[in-house]
Amino acid sequence: MFNKKTFFVKNLSLLLLSLCLIYCKSTEKTTASKIEIYDDTLNSIVNIEAQIEVLADSISLPEGPVWDEKNNCLLFVDILENKVLKWDEKMGVSDYITPAGNTGYAPNLKGGILGANGLAINSEGTLILCQHGDRRLAAVEKIEGVTATFETLIDHYQGLRFNSPNDLTLADDGTVFFTDPPFGFLDLESFKFVDTEVKGLDFNGVYKFNPKNKEVSLVTNAIDLPNGTALSPDQKTLYVNKMGMLDKQPKIIKIDLETQNLETLFDGVELAKTYDGNFDGMKVHSSGLIFTSGPGGLLIVSPQGKLMGKIDFGHITNCAFDADENYLYATGFVSNPKVFRIKLK
Repeated sequence: MFNKKTFFVKNLSLLLLSLCLIYCKSTEKTTASKIEIYDDTLNSIVNIEAQIEVLADSISLPEGPVWDEKNNCLLFVDILENKVLKWDEKMGVSDYITPAGNTGYAPNLKGGILGANGLAINSEGTLILCQHGDRRLAAVEKIEGVTATFETLIDHYQGLRFNSPNDLTLADDGTVFFTDPPFGFLDLESFKFVDTEVKGLDFNGVYKFNPKNKEVSLVTNAIDLPNGTALSPDQKTLYVNKMGMLDKQPKIIKIDLETQNLETLFDGVELAKTYDGNFDGMKVHSSGLIFTSGPGGLLIVSPQGKLMGKIDFGHITNCAFDADENYLYATGFVSNPKVFRIKLK
C-alpha cells in the first residue's frame, strides 16, 4: 500500500542528503571555482585558492573604488544615493561625503544617474571626483562631518558643459584623463538616453586635463560609450573600456598617447554572448596587466590583449588595488550590490 507520509519522509531525506553533498562539495571548491587562470604567469599575482570576501552589502549601486593610503581605507560611491562611502577594518562601512555628485551646481536631467562615479586621489592626497549631476571634475577642499566643499577643476569643453564625467585616471605628472559618457542623461524609468536642450555636447569624449594650467583637450570622440580608463605603467598607453550598449560591440580600446592612434586591444563580443556583465571600470596592475570589469566578472588581460584569467565576482562595475597591491577590491552592479575583496600574492 502506498504511504504518502513514508514517501514524503523518504524523499525529503534524500533531498536533504543531496543538498548536503552539494553544499559540502561547493564549499570545498567555492574559492577555486571562482578563479580561472589561463596563463601560468598569472600565478605569481593571483592565488587560485584565495577567498572572495564581502565587505559591504545592500549598496544601491556601488562604483568608483579607490584606496586611501593616508587613512588606510577604501572609498567608493553609491551612485543612486549620491554618496561617497568609506570602508575600513575597524568600522566597516560609513558615510563619508553626502551629497557627492549632485549638489545643484549644474542643470541636469532629473531622474537620471546623478551621483558621483569615478574617484581618484592625487599625489597631494586630494580626492578628485567625477560628478554626474554637477557635470564636472571636482576636488574636495574640506569635509565637515559628511558635508564637503568642492573646487571645480573643469566643467566644460569649448564653452559647452560636459555630459556626465564618469571615470578618471591620473598620470604621474598630475594630468587627468577622463571619460564623459551621457549616463547622467539615462532616464532610470525608461532606461533610455534622453535628448534634452540641457545637454550641450553631441558626442561622448575622452579628455586630457592639465590641472596646472587648466587646459583640456579631446583625446578622442570615436568611442560611442567610453567608460573605465587606465594608464599603462610607462604612461604611453591609455586604455578605455567601450561598453557596447549601443552597438553590441564591447571592447577594450588601446590609445597610443603619442600618435593618438586607436586600436582594439581586446574584443569582448563572444564573452558577452555567454556571460552577464559590462566593460565598465578598470585598473592597471604594476605588472602591466589590465584588471577590468567585463562579461563574467573581472577579467585579467595582458598588454598584448591576451585573456590571462577571470575572477567570478558576478556582475561588477569597477575595481581597485590597495597601495601595496596586497588586495584587489571590486564593486558590484545593481543586481549584485556588494563590495568585495580578494587577497593577492
